[in-house]
Amino acid sequence: MEDSGIIKLYFDRNEEAIPATAEKYGAYCMTVSKNILGNNEDAEECVNDTYLVAWNTIPPQIPKILSLFLGKITRNLSLNLYRKKNAEKRGGGEYDAVLDEIAEIVSGKENTEEDFERKELISAINSFLGILDEEKRSIFICRYWYFDSVEDIAERFGKKESSVYSSLERTLKKLRKYLAERGFEI
Repeated sequence: MEDSGIIKLYFDRNEEAIPATAEKYGAYCMTVSKNILGNNEDAEECVNDTYLVAWNTIPPQIPKILSLFLGKITRNLSLNLYRKKNAEKRGGGEYDAVLDEIAEIVSGKENTEEDFERKELISAINSFLGILDEEKRSIFICRYWYFDSVEDIAERFGKKESSVYSSLERTLKKLRKYLAERGFEI
């Protein structure tokens, strides 16, 4: 079924919207969640919650790209569950590894005084991603947005893991320089 048809089911409050969503995007959402959480049970919980959030959000929202809309919901729910389950311990998924890799560039500070700076940082990172070639951008996004393992990224792009690590390291170095040139403290 086309995305427009699925969205129409949501707007019509037709319960078939959920199975149609699951059929088309269930595996994608499961991959996003499992990469963060590291286990199937928690990932299934988040994917099911994704369908509920979509049901409660559409309408009034009309997603421009349904896959991205669902992926973002799944990612946020998974990150929240990860934080909740790991408040006192570490382990599982790619979450810790990804945060360790990018921690020097992006801090986890969150208060209202820094909200403007955080938005500026997000805008600068998006601009940086726009100047990368498609493959480097895709590798970066796979790792730092979808939390894909380096092994999975290497397989997807037909590269050696060492090549993916090198690409990520060089890209992070360029990002650090790019942000420093724009006045961000690194």
